[in-house]
Amino acid sequence: MLSRVADSIYWLNRYIERAENVARFVDVNLNLMLDLPSGVTQQWRPLVITTGDLALFEERYGEATADNVIHFLTFDLDYPNSILSCLHAARENARSIREIISSEMWEEVNTFYHLVKEASEQNSHNIFHKLFFHVKFASHRFAGVMDATMSHNEGWHFGQMGRLLERADKTDRILDVKYFILLPSAKWVGSPLDRIQWIALLKSTSAYEMYRKAQHRIVPSGVAEFLILNREFPRSINFCLQETERCLHQITGTSKGSWCNSAERALGKLCSKLGYTTIEDVFEVGLHQFLDRLQSEMNDVDAKISETFFSNYTMSSEPLESEETQTMTQVMVS
Repeated sequence: MLSRVADSIYWLNRYIERAENVARFVDVNLNLMLDLPSGVTQQWRPLVITTGDLALFEERYGEATADNVIHFLTFDLDYPNSILSCLHAARENARSIREIISSEMWEEVNTFYHLVKEASEQNSHNIFHKLFFHVKFASHRFAGVMDATMSHNEGWHFGQMGRLLERADKTDRILDVKYFILLPSAKWVGSPLDRIQWIALLKSTSAYEMYRKAQHRIVPSGVAEFLILNREFPRSINFCLQETERCLHQITGTSKGSWCNSAERALGKLCSKLGYTTIEDVFEVGLHQFLDRLQSEMNDVDAKISETFFSNYTMSSEPLESEETQTMTQVMVS
């Protein structure tokens, strides 16, 4: 498989998943606003802090009001991680490999992009709840169409890796939002407000029903354990990374427990560590500190995947030039 094809499929899926998760990311705050008791101010600045783009936001918008943060994360085409920017990048990646993906996949990406683009032209605060709902389900439709219409070959596995790594990354960030938003003061710990926030976080990851089936009480340690360490829930970090490792081994042909490149080694070490981690270990380190370290390790895995398979070709969010100008090297698979 050509490096440019593998790279585009990988990033096509990362960007679609990123758009969905940014929608979840913002929606958790919008939902909290409906349930917060009077006198409690909703915070929006922490959402920008957890993206790592606070300096850029403050330079361009100044105050972190609801309208400013929502526009920045949803419609700002000059911000590469906004929903609209992600879908533009996904569409360009899909356009570059239309001969590889199914026509149904292209139609889904194109429709998805125009859905959000048309919403951006309205830019009304009243549309956001409905828009974020449609963004989440458009992402689900794309994943389902890809699964049903694309051969489950190397390309499909690269797409799965992109989607799963992005999902693990954003589950980490959504959980970290709770740390940063936290409570107005320590006296709220264990209060109804605390419980409301944890429920909103579970709902933002579509985890509420599955969590309640596994545990009866909403407690911080239980929620954190479910979203970080659960082996069966498809949005937990552990599940996503284990499935990413499985896809990587399918591409290289090496058996689980062994490795033939730096990406497999880094991912294998991370999966092994998570597999033997308990929630007590997490809280002993500190939830934010653990999530921050995990974020860095996932970024390292992504970098090593790029070095191993895409080092001779980088497209990401930029449109393809003519095919003659691209480096047409083969992906290094055994």
